[in-house]
Amino acid sequence: MNNTARFLSIAAVAAFASFGAQADEADASQFATQFQTNRTRAEVQAEAATVAQTRSIEPAGSRVVTYKSTADRAAVRAQAAEAVRTGQISSGEIGSL
Repeated sequence: MNNTARFLSIAAVAAFASFGAQADEADASQFATQFQTNRTRAEVQAEAATVAQTRSIEPAGSRVVTYKSTADRAAVRAQAAEAVRTGQISSGEIGSL
């Protein structure tokens, strides 16, 4: 029984070691892509600088129109209160359905 246990443990260690021997490099070099180019480093850097200068930092689809109001806050509040009194706009939960 002692020999059987020893044999099985040696077989398990050998199997585990053989899986480790099939591993590739840690840096995933088998997936590295090779590029052949005729452009110099300076040309690429100049193009990257041009793109960075012409690119907008505004996310696509988030165009926001800014509006500078010349109205007085008190006047706007008075107009809103008048519209509520005359029924032009609803107040509270009335008409929210």
